[in-house]
Amino acid sequence: MRFDEKTIKKMMNKYKDSFDMLEEYDKTHELPFQRKRIDVTLSVRTINKLKKLKEESGKPISRLIEERFE
Repeated sequence: MRFDEKTIKKMMNKYKDSFDMLEEYDKTHELPFQRKRIDVTLSVRTINKLKKLKEESGKPISRLIEERFE
């Protein structure tokens, strides 16, 4: 199936986010919605605050951290 230039531009505009995501994947081999496990060192006070927020909100600590940086 062949597309004319007008159809290609229309598709590129409509699905720009998807094409950008795939372009980034080609460069990094990672998708933006993938999750990775990392090790971090936090103070006991910070860990206790995160645990308290987790209990109050019912969300996992990782989700609380992600929401803070979005």
